[in-house]
Amino acid sequence: MIRKAFSAAAATAAAVWMVASLVIVIAAYASAAGGSGDSGSSTTTSTGAGTASTAASELRLGYFANVTHATAVVGVAHGDFAQALGTTKLSTQIYNAGPAEMTALLGGQLDAAYVGPSSALAAFAQSHGEALKIVAGATTGGAELVVKPGIATAADLKGKVLATPQKGNTQDVALRSWLKQNGLSSNADGTGDVSVDPQDNAATLDQFKAGHIDGAWLPEPWASRMVLEAGAKVLLDERDLWPNGQFATTNLVVSADFLAKHPDSVRALIRGQIAANQWITADPDAARQLVNDQLKKLSGKALTDAEIQRAFGEQAVTDDPLAASLQASADHAVAAGLLKKTDLHGIFDLTALNAELAGNGKPAVSDAGLATK
Repeated sequence: MIRKAFSAAAATAAAVWMVASLVIVIAAYASAAGGSGDSGSSTTTSTGAGTASTAASELRLGYFANVTHATAVVGVAHGDFAQALGTTKLSTQIYNAGPAEMTALLGGQLDAAYVGPSSALAAFAQSHGEALKIVAGATTGGAELVVKPGIATAADLKGKVLATPQKGNTQDVALRSWLKQNGLSSNADGTGDVSVDPQDNAATLDQFKAGHIDGAWLPEPWASRMVLEAGAKVLLDERDLWPNGQFATTNLVVSADFLAKHPDSVRALIRGQIAANQWITADPDAARQLVNDQLKKLSGKALTDAEIQRAFGEQAVTDDPLAASLQASADHAVAAGLLKKTDLHGIFDLTALNAELAGNGKPAVSDAGLATK
């Protein structure tokens, strides 16, 4: 009873905070759209007959200290981004989940971000399709519903408490949608057949070990840590819900204003991403070690050899945003009551990605017809 009362109070406070934050974000975005909306002055230099560079003086990038953000972790630590960006300064910020990261993007604190599709969709909808563009993929797979060993079916979850990284993030949407498909309610205020308690991933691990929650839908490496450190079992691998197991877990998004002003910097970032993903694929052992070293630096704790091996095996890097899966992600968010039905046309701009892929002798990827409004 105490926990339910606390959850209700926390939900009320969270709702007030989210409304206030949304007002601030929209005001900030409107101000940025009316003004410069830029992280720094443009560096415009002659590059040849009739052309000029549109490189920015600085690019501010957000990402997570997660294995599902290996592209970003490697791109920063291995130097691929910095090399590709040249004279453009790269500044980075670490986030726990997508909604907070998208608040920063909409508020003008970030120019680009690695983020899950549901959070990108919410930001796109909040800005009436004006604030951002998805310019590349990054990761597919790497998300699981892990639970106490005694839970064997969806029906066993009735009356249980499950965690997600943050309300409205990609795993939160996936869990709520899946529960609804299985006839279980999960209300936004934490009530329903299943109580969904969004929280920091590290707190989720501690709460599960202490017996305060019954499971969680998490990205890697947190799902692997729950299994190998805390004795959780996998009730569902999200790949099993998608055709051929292919769905976008992480995409690269950029501010539409930044893209319009600094297309050269966006293309350079994508060039760095392609290089990072090529290195990860070519030398997975070195990539795992580098990512683990960075996770220790960024979060204070390295993974065990078994955890980093398992986490890497659950996901794969990709430059393809798997655009065809985005509409399904949007439908899931609508079904979960976390997103109003939104026209997704205009959310993709894969021009720079496909140009860079062509330069690397790779085929173009599809925007599923969602590049133009």
